[in-house]
Order: sequence, then structure tokens, then C-alpha cells
Amino acid sequence: MKTKQDALTGLDPVVSQQTAVLILGSFPGVRSLEAQQYYAHPQNHFWKILQAVWPQHPLPPAADGYAARTQWLLDRGLGVWDVYAACAREGSLDSAIRDAVVNDFGGLKLPKLAAIVHNGAESYRHSQHVVAALAAGGVATLPVYKLPSTSPANASWSFERKLNAWRDVFARHGLA
Repeated sequence: MKTKQDALTGLDPVVSQQTAVLILGSFPGVRSLEAQQYYAHPQNHFWKILQAVWPQHPLPPAADGYAARTQWLLDRGLGVWDVYAACAREGSLDSAIRDAVVNDFGGLKLPKLAAIVHNGAESYRHSQHVVAALAAGGVATLPVYKLPSTSPANASWSFERKLNAWRDVFARHGLA
């Protein structure tokens, strides 16, 4: 007999008034929820890709704290959030997400926002909703990109191939 799973709650957005590119994942994995940090799984390529895009600006080591890492991200003009505010899920795979509730993107006030980047296919499935919600909140239509997931589950893309795709988008918006 299958029982109803308890709803999991996602993380707050990491954004500032300087956010030019908003990176949207689907929902934090188990490690990220436990740590209350985006992309906390050591095998996830997210932080490694960002460091490779900006090698001249060393990413603070995890030992220096999550606040230092998120400030580094914000200093690059980036923001990060997820498409889902809450869901039921066993494990960390997107395919296990059930009963998802989408975040309130209309409530974001990001005056310099120039693009939305979806970290993987599950996030990208909601791209039209995100754009519509932002437009309802007064944000003009923005370019939207579907990038390869940085998740360790996305083994079909090499690190270098992921890096090139991510770097290209950041360069298009004058960030790299």
C-alpha cells in the first residue's frame, strides 16, 4: 500500500537588484534540502561550471560558507531559484516529482533581468509559465534558454560540453 508523501518545501531565491540572468532549476535535491543550499551535491557540476566560466574570480571554497558562494554568484550578475516551490518526491530525481506547486515568479522584482536560464528539461517545461508570470509582474519578454542539466544524473553530456553551452549564454548577455 502506497502512502501519501509529505510535501517538501524548496529554497528561497538567491537574487539581487543586479541580477541579469536568473538560473532556474526544478527543485533542490535531497542533499541541497538537507544543507539548505542550492547545488550542494558534490557531484553536481553547477559550481564547477560557474568557476570555469570566471576563472579569474576564484569561487570561495565550500569551507568559507554558502553565503560567500552566493555573494560570488550575485557579484557575477546571476540569480538562482527553482520552478517548484514545493512538491512530493522520494529521492532527488526530477522524474519522481509529484504534486508540484510552481513558485510565484510575478513577485520577483529584478530591474536588470535580461534572460532566464533553465538548468535542465524539467525546469524548462515551465518556461512559458515563468515568462507569463514575470510579464504579469511588469517584466518585458525575455530570452529563455534551455541548458543542459548540471546534475550528475545528466551523464550524456560531458563537463566540457555543458561548460560551453553555459558559457555561451552568459557571453550573449555580457557576463562572460
